[in-house]
Amino acid sequence: MTHSMSKFSWQGTNRQGQTVKGEMTARNISEIKYRLRRQGCSIHKIKKAPTSLFNFKQDKISPTDIAIITRQISTMLCAGVNILKTFEMIAAGQTKPSAKKMLSEIADDVKAGNPIAQSLRKYPSQFDTLYCDLVDTGEQSGRLDTIFEQLSIYKEKAEALKSKIKKAMFYPLAVVIVALMVTVTLLVFVVPQFQMIFNSFGAELPVLTQMILNLSEVIQDYAMLISVGTATAMGLYIHAYKRSIAIRHHLDRQLLKVPILGLILHKAAIARFTRTLATTMTAGVPLITALDSAANASGNAVYRDAIGSMRKEVSSGIPMFVAMGATNIFPDMVVQMIAIGEESGAIDDMLLKVTTIYEAQVDDMIDGLTSLLEPLIMTVLGLVIGGLITAMYLPIFQMGNVV
Repeated sequence: MTHSMSKFSWQGTNRQGQTVKGEMTARNISEIKYRLRRQGCSIHKIKKAPTSLFNFKQDKISPTDIAIITRQISTMLCAGVNILKTFEMIAAGQTKPSAKKMLSEIADDVKAGNPIAQSLRKYPSQFDTLYCDLVDTGEQSGRLDTIFEQLSIYKEKAEALKSKIKKAMFYPLAVVIVALMVTVTLLVFVVPQFQMIFNSFGAELPVLTQMILNLSEVIQDYAMLISVGTATAMGLYIHAYKRSIAIRHHLDRQLLKVPILGLILHKAAIARFTRTLATTMTAGVPLITALDSAANASGNAVYRDAIGSMRKEVSSGIPMFVAMGATNIFPDMVVQMIAIGEESGAIDDMLLKVTTIYEAQVDDMIDGLTSLLEPLIMTVLGLVIGGLITAMYLPIFQMGNVV
C-alpha cells in the first residue's frame, strides 16, 4: 500500500562518473537517497518537485507504461529490428511527452555508442536495478531479445497481480466510505426533520428511535470537532508511517493477519518472490544477487526480512530450501518444490511452477472474495439504511396508540 507519496527531482553521478538526474516518487527524501544509493548513484541534490494538479498524473510514466514499452521492445527485437531503430520507433509512437523525451534520450545515448543498460540507469524511477541488471546481462550474452521477452512477461504479470491486489483492497473500502457518507447525510439532514415531527407527539419515543436521534445530535453538535480530530489522527499516522520503518513493518504484519485479505497478500508475496527469482536466475544472475532483487519485489516487509535472512544463510553455503524452511513463513509445498528444483538442477523451472500455482490461487481468491463481498456489503448497507428508516417510522406506526 502507498501512503502520501511525493515527487522529487534529483541530480547526482552514476557508477561510471556520469552526471545523471531524474524524478522519483517516494515517501520522503531519505527513501530517495536509499534507493539511489542501492543503484550506485552518488547524490548531489534532491528537492521536492513542483507538481501541476491537472498535468502531473497525465504525463507521469507509470509502471504500466513501462510494461507496455518493454513488450514493444521485445516484439520489435524478436522481429529482427535493431535496438536503436526500436527505441526511435517506440519514442515516435508515444503520446506522453515525458515518455517520448525519455525514449528519445535513450536512443541518442545508444546512437552515441553507450551500452543500453547504462542508458537505462539514467532513469532509475522507471527502470529499477533489476531491470537494468537483466538488460546488462542480455547485452553481454548477446541475448537481448530473450531478456526483453522475459522482462515483458515479468512486468506484465507483476502489474496484473498488483491490479488484482488493489481491487481486493479498495473495492470494500470504497463501499464502506460510500455507506458512511450516506449514513452521515441521513443523520445530519433527514433525521432532524423527523425530530421536529416527534417533538409534537408529546410521548416517549421507542428506544431505537431515541438512540438514532441522540446520535444525530452528537454528530451535528460536534461535527467540526469529529472532522478535525479524524483528519489530525490520519495526518499524524501518515507522518509517522513515512518516518518510521517500524510502523510500516507493523502495518505489513497486521495486514497479513486480516481474514481472507491476509491470505491473498501471503500468496501474492510468494508469487512475486518466485517470479522475480525465476526471471533473474533464468537470465544468469547469481543466486545471492537474485535474492536481493526478489526480496525487494515481494512487496511486504515480513517477506522482505525473511528473504534477507535466507540470503545470509545461502551465502554461507546452506541450501536455499533449508534456509527457506527456517523462516517459518513459506508453506511446506513451496519449500518441497524448491528442494526438488535444487536437487534436479532445474530450480528456475520449479520457481515458475510455484508462481503459476500461486498466481492462479490469488486470481481465484480475489474472484471469490468479490463474489462474497457483493451480497455481504449489500446486506450491511440494507441493514444500516433500513435500520435508520425503521427507527424514524416506528413512532409514526405507533401514532394511533400515542394519540
